[in-house]
Amino acid sequence: MGFTIAVIRERRAGETRVAATPDTVRKFIAMGAEVLVEAGAGNAASYPDEGYKEAGAKVVGEVLDKADLVLSVRGPEQGQASALKKGAIVVALLDPWREKDLLQALAKAGASAFAMEFVPRITRAQVMDALSSQANLAGYRAVIEAAHAYGKAYPMMMTAAGTVAAAKVFVIGAGVAGLQAIATARRLGAVVSATDVRPAAKEQVASLGAKFVAVENEEFKQAETAAGYAKEMSDAYKAEQAALVAGHIQKQDVVITTALIPGRPAPRLVTAAHVASMKPGSVIVDLAVEQGGNVEGSRPGEIVETKNGVRIVGISNLPGRIASDASALYAKNLLAFSGLLAKEGKIDPDWEDEILKAALVTRGGAVVHEGLKG
Repeated sequence: MGFTIAVIRERRAGETRVAATPDTVRKFIAMGAEVLVEAGAGNAASYPDEGYKEAGAKVVGEVLDKADLVLSVRGPEQGQASALKKGAIVVALLDPWREKDLLQALAKAGASAFAMEFVPRITRAQVMDALSSQANLAGYRAVIEAAHAYGKAYPMMMTAAGTVAAAKVFVIGAGVAGLQAIATARRLGAVVSATDVRPAAKEQVASLGAKFVAVENEEFKQAETAAGYAKEMSDAYKAEQAALVAGHIQKQDVVITTALIPGRPAPRLVTAAHVASMKPGSVIVDLAVEQGGNVEGSRPGEIVETKNGVRIVGISNLPGRIASDASALYAKNLLAFSGLLAKEGKIDPDWEDEILKAALVTRGGAVVHEGLKG
């Protein structure tokens, strides 16, 4: 009885998060696991080796060849896959649409790999929803990064020397990241507006004290499916909405874009013409920069300053800038997911479980996820 969990040190450039904390290590041990933590795995997230030792883990140099279950933020590197124990299970944010060579390497190594991106958004899986936990922090951090790049204050300030006007912040996309960005900008005292293609978002935006910006005609009111997804809008509606947004953007001090489409490049929402219409000193933060960007001219890992003095912030891995909290939330996502893989002190997954079936990407030497074949 018993099984071994390995927590690896992340090797991707700029990745500061870790897949387990001392708190989750204690819970894994209570489940009957032996936990191996690669030396230095938590240093960048302020979780030193000593904390893992105190929690009962063994801190070692090599971990992959000993583990039944490997936990990671971004997955092992392609060259590490061959070191995996035969039949090992790997759970990580695998970026499966872009990291196809890694998936092939994991399949070749005989690993069963689960992509946390594919955890279904159903009630039972909410505690495992790593995309949401990380997007929440990304939305918060986007506002902080914008404040750093912006040369003025967010809140209105009335002083003896005069009044400082409140910053105007516009959030495009009112999903998890967008709603947190709205809430954070409001807490800092900005005048906040937001847009989204889903009618249900209007109430959510208003509940946070922000103004909702959209062409609210009959088509818009019918723009959501029974499952809660946005419908494709007509070209006429798109043109009308684009004109409204264009007029709104030019009055803003800060624009934050959050739109992503799973498996496809991020939609282009802010054009060079939009950027050119903004005031000098304005800031745009593109949360989708790693997936191609919502903003024309954004570049991963860079702050681009345009000719008219607008700063386009394209910081990669925003949750990694709050590494301790991001790791704590992600580690709890993994702990919950691992409860589907290990029972009564041994690895015993129910391969027919709807959550496991949705997240499984490699098994039995092949890539098995339908959306990734070919």
